[in-house]
Amino acid sequence: ALPSLRLLYLLDEISNPWLTLKSIGHQWYWSYEYSDFKKLEFDSYMIPMNELNMNSFRLLDVDNRVILPFNSQIRILVSAMDVLHSW
Repeated sequence: ALPSLRLLYLLDEISNPWLTLKSIGHQWYWSYEYSDFKKLEFDSYMIPMNELNMNSFRLLDVDNRVILPFNSQIRILVSAMDVLHSW
């Protein structure tokens, strides 16, 4: 238990993130909130197989994608409303 506690302590970075994204997992979709700027919220549903284009990713493509800046400190808060998802 002590080695893992030490690793958890070392992984905890104290930084000032440029952006915070709140991700809420639901049973069949994700909800996202950008809370640092304006109150921007949206839901992201997986695109059904019969609506996919040829260049889409099967079982991975969504109708609303999350856009994040490159080379910036970002805090992502992940929680679930009903079930806990893998991401």
